[in-house]
Amino acid sequence: MSSRDETDPSGVLSHARKAGLSDSIIETIARCSEFHTYPAPGLLMGIFMVERALAELGASPGEKLFAVAETKKCLPDALQVIAHCTIGNNRLRVLHAGRFAITMNRPSLESSAEAVRVFLDEERMKVLPVYYAWFMHDPGFDKRTMTGQLFDEILQGTRDCLQVERVRVRVTQRTGWDAGRCSCCGELVPDNLLVDGTCALCRDEPYYDPIA
Repeated sequence: MSSRDETDPSGVLSHARKAGLSDSIIETIARCSEFHTYPAPGLLMGIFMVERALAELGASPGEKLFAVAETKKCLPDALQVIAHCTIGNNRLRVLHAGRFAITMNRPSLESSAEAVRVFLDEERMKVLPVYYAWFMHDPGFDKRTMTGQLFDEILQGTRDCLQVERVRVRVTQRTGWDAGRCSCCGELVPDNLLVDGTCALCRDEPYYDPIA
């Protein structure tokens, strides 16, 4: 596989078939790659992580589930496509912790819920040298010459590198709210998101400046 094939879905799907992956996994790789816009290595790893979490929960992709991604990179897209946990339906939280891990759980009416956390085991990754070098951002990883082996190792060995732990996650129950108005910008905001009458963007650094 050339470096160009890294962003070529057909090339990655071909490697997936050669790796003996099931038709359902290959279809999932295709759907996730289209959503993500290309089959990134982290996305492929995320697909196996979501599949493992579902298996540990004994859940199906169509079941109502909640998820946490501990990094912004790749994992949120695998969760959105496979498990339908999205930011918009309020069933996905994305943390900017930089840890390549996910947690999934069923709904709960309690203050916490039993969940499954899936993450990568560093020691197990070491048996996949190219995969490990890429993951560790090792300068010895050469994208031009090692991309094909990287994808081979991910498709064939990622599942052996996964670690699972049972955890409990805190659950915030939905509460009612009324329309409020920010005292600073004057825009409408749910009143439970106002602090001292001020919305989050006015309290913190705004992400845009108006053009006169």
